[in-house]
Amino acid sequence: MSFENQVVLITGASAGIGSACVEYFAKQGALLALVGRNEKKFGKIVRKIKGYGITNEPLVIIADVSVDSERIISETIEQYGRLNILINNAGFSIPGSIETLKMDDYDAMMATNVRAVVELTQQAIVHLVETKGNIVNVSSVAGITSNPNILAYSMSKAALDQFTKCAAMELAPKEVRVNAVVPSFIDTDFYAGHGLERGGDEYSALVEANINAHPLERIGYTKDCVNAIAFLAKDSSNFITAVLLPVDGGISSKGAF
Repeated sequence: MSFENQVVLITGASAGIGSACVEYFAKQGALLALVGRNEKKFGKIVRKIKGYGITNEPLVIIADVSVDSERIISETIEQYGRLNILINNAGFSIPGSIETLKMDDYDAMMATNVRAVVELTQQAIVHLVETKGNIVNVSSVAGITSNPNILAYSMSKAALDQFTKCAAMELAPKEVRVNAVVPSFIDTDFYAGHGLERGGDEYSALVEANINAHPLERIGYTKDCVNAIAFLAKDSSNFITAVLLPVDGGISSKGAF
């Protein structure tokens, strides 16, 4: 197994892309440190991976990435003694345009979607240098396309993309790679923050619209993102850094006509 006994730290691990990463890396024999705020959800995830016969008990860290970066890294190192892969997945969106955006919402999104990634990376560097490890950030096509009513979220992901490339250049001499996946519409509970519950009529309409909008004529699923994250994290990708890998069915390259 390509990730056997590698220590993988995953933020936002209790739902969506994060929990799908947990299942994948657990099956690959990784030693997991899982970060999130929902202890109840983690209980379900741990029971699920144990059901696969996986004996490596993951380290669950109940924390807010925007304020607990030092503790997250220290508890991971205390448990495992090293860190091989950091997956910065935690993030969220609150709708708002330039006219309606509340600055408290702006600050919260920037704190989680950008500042937390910077701080966790800073805390992790010394350990990743020791293992020649790597970082995979989870961005969004919102950072490279322009859409109404998600101003701060789009700004945060554009900042994350630039951080990914700059950090990759700075850490390359230390043999630490930094890349990002750039998903479009992925079928998760992410859109609940916009009042769109999965299975509801509005969500179904959004799914249909995205099927029509994507050149591949389907929406994305968590497995699509996990496969891309795993590809970038593998040792076999050790000549790949500073890449923003679209996982978007071609939508970010789609022209206006």
